[in-house]
This record gives sequence, structure tokens and C-alpha cells, in this order.
Amino acid sequence: MSWIELSLDTTNEAVDWVCTLLANAIAAEDMHIGEYRDRDPKWTYTIQIYLAENAQIHQRIEAIAKILTPLHRTGMTSELQTFIIDQKPEISAGSNLNNSLIRRIGDRFVILSSESRDLPKYQTQNPQEILLYLQNSLAFGSGLHPATILSLRFLERHIQPNMHTLDLGSGSGILSVAMAKLGAKVLAIDNDRLAVEATQDAVERNQVTNQVTVTCGSLGSASELGHWMGGDTVADDVPAISANGEFDLIVANIFARVHISLAHDFYQALRRDTSAILITAGYTSDREEDLISAMGEAGLVVGDREQIDEWLAIAFRK
Repeated sequence: MSWIELSLDTTNEAVDWVCTLLANAIAAEDMHIGEYRDRDPKWTYTIQIYLAENAQIHQRIEAIAKILTPLHRTGMTSELQTFIIDQKPEISAGSNLNNSLIRRIGDRFVILSSESRDLPKYQTQNPQEILLYLQNSLAFGSGLHPATILSLRFLERHIQPNMHTLDLGSGSGILSVAMAKLGAKVLAIDNDRLAVEATQDAVERNQVTNQVTVTCGSLGSASELGHWMGGDTVADDVPAISANGEFDLIVANIFARVHISLAHDFYQALRRDTSAILITAGYTSDREEDLISAMGEAGLVVGDREQIDEWLAIAFRK
């Protein structure tokens, strides 16, 4: 049997988005993520996708290319390349950044792929550990990306039982699940249909449906921004969630420009109390000054800050 290898290079920011967008189209064992080894400093990872050649192969390639078009158009991935190979290569254990079955984040979170359910029961090292299960094929929000690690650390630090919380741009759903398992009530929203489906899957997979409401939507003026990457997977007539001061905590792991656009909506959506908190992540240190300035104009001040390499997370309070 012949195989088709699709290959593309990505930025650090885009690698998780590629895997999220392809989660329903590609099995985890057919995708390999490795460090970029060429000379262009723009790229961080190379992703290779393996498809068995059959009568539907051209339609599958076209569908994958269409899904990835927004990322390529915004300069976050290279052009998709196609190669014919005799056989799918064997991927050695540990060579795929997306295949680790267990990841520990912070003091309590343990992220496991659903493959872990087929292994001998995971032996916890700490009775306070919180297990988070995700689809094998989902990398976005899996703990691979520094922005997700920072978000989980902040949630572990700030979530209290019975908080009313909002996960804006819920992606894979990992942050919604984490908040629910820390005892919060969660509204998870995203304006991308694939992300909404992924979040709902994560909520059901982790058995927290009684604590998390998942819906396609945006916060306040975010409904006017369209798809944040210029894609076409935004549902028609995305409803706007009113910013009416009802949330004890908001977490948003999204692009800096979206944070800045929503600064006043964040302020209005937080409960009118100095203990209410906004956790922002998903941007690099070069946007820190602009973001703090926008939040300051809206009435929010820095309360907590943490950094991994160039990636930042900042918590704000009224």
C-alpha cells in the first residue's frame, strides 16, 4: 500500500491549533510532531500527516488543506506539501511531542490521553491530584503549549469551589474541565464550531456535564470580530454573552489583539468586587505593554504575572 505524507512547518503558537482543527479528520497515530530542523527561524515545529492512498485521497487532502488555510493565510504555517511514500514510517516512542500519555502541570493537574484508560490504572502520587482526560488527537490545550501550562497554574492558584466562571475561547475544553474539577461552575464559549465540539467532548469524557455549560458564543463585542484567524468555521449568528457583572473569574487563552479589543467587556463581565479576577494568556512578552495599557484604561490592574520563555499569563483585578 502506498501512503501520502503531508508536511508543513508551524510557529510555536500554531502547532496546537493545527492539531485542534484536524482532530476530527486525523487519527493521533497518523500525525507526527517534531522539532523544526531547517534554517528558517520563523518555524518551531514540523508536522507530518500520513494518509493511506485510496479512492478518496484527493478529497481528504483538499479537506485538510481547506481546514488549514486560515493558519497559512495568517503566516502561522508554511504551505502544505504532499509526498508519495511506500510505507508509513515507524515513530519511535517519545519522538512525537503529541503522544505522551501523561503530563503533569502545576502541583495537582495530571493530563492523560484517552489511551491511558486502556493501560493499567494510573497510580496517583498525590491524593490531591486532578486527572484531566482529552482526546488523543487534541494537542491544543493539552499542556504542550506554554500558554496552557500558565493558564492551568493560575487556575490552580485562584479557583475556589462554587465560583461562577467563564472560559472564553474554550478550545479543547481543558481549562473548563480543570475549573469544574476544582469545584467551579463554568460557562464555556467559543465562536468556532470545531472548538465547541471539542469542548463538549472533553466535558463528557471527564464527566463534568453537571458543572459545565458549553455553547457557541462570544463575549460582548467579540461577536463583531468574526473568526480570530480569519477562518470559516464560525457558526452563523454567534450569540453575544452579556457582560453583566456575573462572573467571579474569567479565563481567556486567546490572541493579544482579542484581549485588547475585549478589555471593557471583561471589566463589565466580572462581578463588581475586587476579588473577581481575569486570567489572560495566549500572547508573548512583546504585547505585554499594550495589553496592560488596554486593561488599565478599562479599570483593571495587574494582580499576578508569570512567564515561560516568551509566553505570558497575567491576572487582572478591578
